[in-house]
Amino acid sequence: MVKNTAVGHKKFWHSFRFAAHGIASAFKSELNMKVHSTLAVLVLAAAVILRLPPSSWMLLLLAITLVLAAELLNTAIEATIDLVSPEIHPLAKKAKDTAAGAVLLTAVFAAIVGIYVFYHPVMDWITGLMS
Repeated sequence: MVKNTAVGHKKFWHSFRFAAHGIASAFKSELNMKVHSTLAVLVLAAAVILRLPPSSWMLLLLAITLVLAAELLNTAIEATIDLVSPEIHPLAKKAKDTAAGAVLLTAVFAAIVGIYVFYHPVMDWITGLMS
C-alpha cells in the first residue's frame, strides 16, 4: 500500500484518488457492488424516462447512496476481519454478518423508496398504454 506523503492541498487531492481507487476496487472484486450499481443505473434511467420530479430524484439518490456506501463499508469490514482473523472465529462471523445486515437494511429501504417513487408514474404509464 502506498503511504500518502503529500502535504497540504496535494494531500487533500490525493485522498480523492485513494477514495476513487477504493470504490473501483470494491466494484471489481464484489459481485454485490456490481449488482447494486447496475440496479442504480437502471433506476436512474427509469427516472429519466418517466420524467420524475426533483423530490423523487432526491429520494432515489439518497437510497442509492446509502446502499452503495453500506456496501463499501461492508467490503472494508470484511477485508479488515479477514486480515486480523484469517481463521474462523465467532466474533469475526458476527462482525461480517452484522455488516452484511446493514447492507440488507439499506437495500430494503431502497426498494421501499423505489415502490413509493415509481408506483404512480408506472401506473399512469400503464393506464396510458391501455387507453
